[in-house]
Amino acid sequence: MKISAAVVAAAFSLAFSFILVNFTGQCDAALQQGFYKGKCNSQDVEAIVASVVKRRFNDKPRVAAGLIRLFFHDCFVNGCDASILLDGDSSEKTAPPNLSVSGYDVIDEAKGLLEEACAGIVSCADIIAIAARDAVQLSGGGRYEVQTGRRDGFVSLASNVDLPSPRFSVSQSADAFSKKGIGLTDMVLLLGGHTIGFTNCSLFRDRLYNFDNTGKPDPTMDPLLVMKLRLICPQNSPATRTPVSLDQNLASTFIVDNSFYKQIRLGRGILQIDQALALDPLTNNTVASLANGNDFLARFGQAMVKLGAVDVLTDSQGEIRESCHLKNKPRSTFLFG
Repeated sequence: MKISAAVVAAAFSLAFSFILVNFTGQCDAALQQGFYKGKCNSQDVEAIVASVVKRRFNDKPRVAAGLIRLFFHDCFVNGCDASILLDGDSSEKTAPPNLSVSGYDVIDEAKGLLEEACAGIVSCADIIAIAARDAVQLSGGGRYEVQTGRRDGFVSLASNVDLPSPRFSVSQSADAFSKKGIGLTDMVLLLGGHTIGFTNCSLFRDRLYNFDNTGKPDPTMDPLLVMKLRLICPQNSPATRTPVSLDQNLASTFIVDNSFYKQIRLGRGILQIDQALALDPLTNNTVASLANGNDFLARFGQAMVKLGAVDVLTDSQGEIRESCHLKNKPRSTFLFG
């Protein structure tokens, strides 16, 4: 049987198209800079998010720390899929480590503006990543390029929340980060986000009064800092929500810089894991290098990009939520006889 040239050409064209579609799909599946360029009716997606973050930051600088923490808490559980935003009686929001997470309203406002500009295009997961970058930049940390193209997850369970404890040793923390594909140096860099972080007495009171059940303060903490913090956190007082800066150079409280590392080298770390970074042989050289060098900002941005690529959903995985708090309703299926 003879096969016409036209049939051969058509078959070749179909095969080539199949290869091209699959190759293109693989490209789309990866995160990339400028993913939304030309996809939002000529609107600049990142500029819209930035306008919201900037206005909120100008009103309340502490919002920056909240957005960075929101990004970390989202990415560390199920990957960077905005699962932390979903409402529900047993969603991630309800897990004890997430009860003090903030920044949800900033993401909601940005999402609302983006839905007006181009409905169903921009994921909540990408908004979190962009907003965290803008928070770093507004706090003096420089600008790094965010990769986008994430999609939003369906699953949000408090039982899945397994964040590294502030009371972890360096080895325990390193193990938790390693399970996310993040190495020791990047762990030290990401914990440097505490440069603009805050905490409350309940997470370090034991270091002031009864460290490791000794009835004494943590000997690695600067005694003058112990005295100062005891005034803020009395031993037998009810739980207090007074915020305590994790960077005890108070001139740098709202500035992303390497001051945090300088402070923990002086025994002025607030959280147990922060102080341990400066003392443990696994990390003390990295801490010293960051404290004495001038490359923290660039390296911190690179570490944030790595964190933002943890277990992401792309291409046809997940969904683009209409509301960041709710999974999309299933589409109706119509049958025609």
